[in-house]
Amino acid sequence: MSAARLAITLGDPSGIGAEIIARALADAPDLAARAHVFGDAGVLERGARAAGVALPAAALTEVTALDLGRDAPPGRSTPAGGAAQVAYLEAAVAALAAGQADALVTAPISKAAAQAAGFGFPGHTEFLAARAGDVPFAMMLAGPRLRVVLATIHVPLAALARRLTSAAITQAATLAAAALARDFGIARPRLAVAGLNPHAGEGGAFGDEEARIIAPAIAAARAAVPQAEITGPHVPDAVFRDAVQGRFDAVVCMYHDQGLIPVKLVDFEQAVNVTLGLPYPRTSPDHGVAYDIAGTGRARATSFGCALELAERMARARRAP
Repeated sequence: MSAARLAITLGDPSGIGAEIIARALADAPDLAARAHVFGDAGVLERGARAAGVALPAAALTEVTALDLGRDAPPGRSTPAGGAAQVAYLEAAVAALAAGQADALVTAPISKAAAQAAGFGFPGHTEFLAARAGDVPFAMMLAGPRLRVVLATIHVPLAALARRLTSAAITQAATLAAAALARDFGIARPRLAVAGLNPHAGEGGAFGDEEARIIAPAIAAARAAVPQAEITGPHVPDAVFRDAVQGRFDAVVCMYHDQGLIPVKLVDFEQAVNVTLGLPYPRTSPDHGVAYDIAGTGRARATSFGCALELAERMARARRAP
């Protein structure tokens, strides 16, 4: 089997994307030889200098020099940088659609700068799902000790009970089960679905969402993916400990912080953001543009390196006979 080809987007040229890409590729020259960086060559070279690394020659020759962000200064959002990060992403997605890459790894974007440049999506995840044909999607955060999948993403807590639906929970669970089997090699995935309320509602004493919304979603997911073991609703304050100890392969969470707080507690630097439901693997580091340290060489590339490695493993798994 031939090695996987990785498309990498540089992200916000004023953020730490160029530095973490340069450092991660310098640390993994075998991956660098198969990586196509979509961004400005000058920005990537500037990132390599800041990181104090020699960028592998193969990575430099594979840069798509869109030449939009070269004048974007480190540490400060600019209109040119906002347009550049959108163009990098559009070019990478076009390459994936043309079969020129097997997986996508994205460096962080500034959502505000991208939206000011006409990017009409909350973030990468929604954009990629739309470009793939409005496919169902879910967000997974995957670390060495814990994987979580979100039924809702950026929903204010005040609106959560109104916007949480059985369909969203079922979709997250079914996509998670499919990904665990196809991309992570787990033949019979064990999924725990967390409750929403304290004590998972305590039989209705602390809320009825578990019985009214979550339990029907679990039943639907079990019917859709009978090869998976899907249980719940589990008490939220205990289920993550059980997952870390190996009882579950992933936890389906009801809202953003319910899942991200435990992941960042136990797998902070090694957690990877994975978009489920796309026709190709997509990963990204679990952090933002970090303007405050951009250009200083202080950015750590651990999460980005993990994102590269996971994208390649997922691509290999999908291509296996």
